[in-house]
Amino acid sequence: MNPYESFVSGIADLVERARRAPLGGFPDYARPAPAQDAPVALIFSPHPDDEVIIGGWALRLRRQKGWRVINVAVTQGSNRERQQARWQELANCCRCIGFELQATQPNGLEGVNARTRAGDAARWREMVDIVAGLLARHQPRAIFFPHEADWNSTHIGTHHLVADALATLPAAFRCAAVETEFWGQMPRPNVLVESPKDDLAALITALTWHVGEVRRNPYHLTLPAWMMDNVRRGGEWIGGQGQAAPQFLFGTLYRLRTWSDGRFEDRAVPHGFLDAGQDPAEGF
Repeated sequence: MNPYESFVSGIADLVERARRAPLGGFPDYARPAPAQDAPVALIFSPHPDDEVIIGGWALRLRRQKGWRVINVAVTQGSNRERQQARWQELANCCRCIGFELQATQPNGLEGVNARTRAGDAARWREMVDIVAGLLARHQPRAIFFPHEADWNSTHIGTHHLVADALATLPAAFRCAAVETEFWGQMPRPNVLVESPKDDLAALITALTWHVGEVRRNPYHLTLPAWMMDNVRRGGEWIGGQGQAAPQFLFGTLYRLRTWSDGRFEDRAVPHGFLDAGQDPAEGF
């Protein structure tokens, strides 16, 4: 028998079995309380669910280094009838995975897109002030937010919202700026972060708490394949054309820069491939 026929069939069978698995309702993952002076990472999530889809690096900071990871719910989706339900799903997800949760305002921000930025300066400034206030309050060592071409209009809007908020802060404000991708690929990622199997299982488990969304589109089942493709692409994008791929299966691509002196600064990256045995906070 051709072994690749059984390989593909086995994958399809596993996914079909997983379709019948329950959504949400799982116990929370155990985690020690962070120290009072623990470093803070803020995830600026365009929508509820982005926090765990791109959250592999943040989860490693939480689990391996004891960081506080705070998910900032930039929006609660565009469907107003679903906003409160999505907030509850998000709270369940964050509790399960061990992330703290921060609202921007009741029901989240709306109109986070390039159109509002270009055509409604007063409204945009109000949103910028909200995000700037959260940055000033939490003083994060690292922030995670979408890159400027992440296709979805709210993802792109969130990039500019965070960047504009950073620009209002005092020049002394400094943090690691980690750009993420999901809908649109980054042209210049510089870090590929491994998610070991137990981390990936936790991310998927937490993602299933977004019951209304994954029932509509079961993207929790394709998260492993997306991470595998990240390793395929990242192996050569970061390691160089024709180079051997890293020896891990699941990973997420990021672009690490620094916000310092009122601007983004490119920086040397200690490890382009950050495998499970390496310190996830090195370079922060």
